[in-house]
Amino acid sequence: MAEAILRTKAGDYFEVFSAGMHPDGVDERTLATLTKFGLSTDNLQSKSIEDIESLAFDYVITLCEQAMQECRSFDTEGEQIAWDFPDPKSRQGVEPFSTTFTELTNRIQMFLQLNGERDKEPEIDKAQQMALDPIVFYKCLTDDIRLKTLLLTNYFGEICVCELMEALDEESQPKVSRNLAVLKKAGVLTTRKNGQWVFYRINPELPLWAKQVVSQTLENNVELIKPDLTRLVTMENRPDKASFCC
Repeated sequence: MAEAILRTKAGDYFEVFSAGMHPDGVDERTLATLTKFGLSTDNLQSKSIEDIESLAFDYVITLCEQAMQECRSFDTEGEQIAWDFPDPKSRQGVEPFSTTFTELTNRIQMFLQLNGERDKEPEIDKAQQMALDPIVFYKCLTDDIRLKTLLLTNYFGEICVCELMEALDEESQPKVSRNLAVLKKAGVLTTRKNGQWVFYRINPELPLWAKQVVSQTLENNVELIKPDLTRLVTMENRPDKASFCC
């Protein structure tokens, strides 16, 4: 999963490989999750560490404690980075593979901010980051609806009003819409129209520190929105990103 995410985000900058000590094939749920989020699964296959041990790497990233221990002896002159993610196969929760996908995506994005194409058009990157008042941003997190809206939006990537009402078990659309308006006015959320309906997502021009706050809050507090996730996952006639909302 991590290989597919990194290749999608920075395949033109990094050559990406993944391997394990005991490969047993790519889990079908991994393929389904990648497809769900629009990532290509072409040529994705499980490889042994022996298949890549002759290659030279700038970075070697292990994704769990066991991998870190087993790969301690991996011969590389590059930087070794240890991340510790739970195995989605044994992870509890509503959508463990989707949760792992989100966490990996967030961590890889942070990695790229630090280790990606730092010398490529830095002025443009800096100009594209909006100015954000920390007081305004943190005020957005003080309301239950607004906080959960940000976490759900970060989890799913994009969400519409009817999905939020279902997830939050909120009958008042004006109440939800008012809080969405606050987030949009603050510049934390941006919108995309599909016909007469509006879909919300985290503003891609948010400063990195603000994105990290939302991502880390989600990563460490998934239980907070677990009931909301359950309601949304079981929602009947749930719209996809290309369809019209109910």
